Amino acid sequence: MGKIIIGKTSDFVPGKMQKVTIDGKDILVANIDGMLYAINDTCTHAGASLSEGNLDGQIVTCGWHNAKFDCRTGKLAEFPVKVKDLNSYKVIIESENVFVEV
Repeated sequence: MGKIIIGKTSDFVPGKMQKVTIDGKDILVANIDGMLYAINDTCTHAGASLSEGNLDGQIVTCGWHNAKFDCRTGKLAEFPVKVKDLNSYKVIIESENVFVEV
């Protein structure tokens, strides 16, 4: 598929996350200390939208059952049972344009 433009750097506020949709796939984009990271937005435990959860540093916590994932890697950080890690995607910034490589 390649790289898809998702906005401008000014669209992604430090310390915040937001959901973008690329070809029907929901992706969470988080600005962590000025660096942008992209992971699947759907929790692998029960399917909740992670962008509706909470971001604390680099950890997003699912609002349904408190599964915690690292936004930088998509890896499960904490949960009482093992669930699948999330896919992570390369974020590319060219000039002021932000792209996700899917």
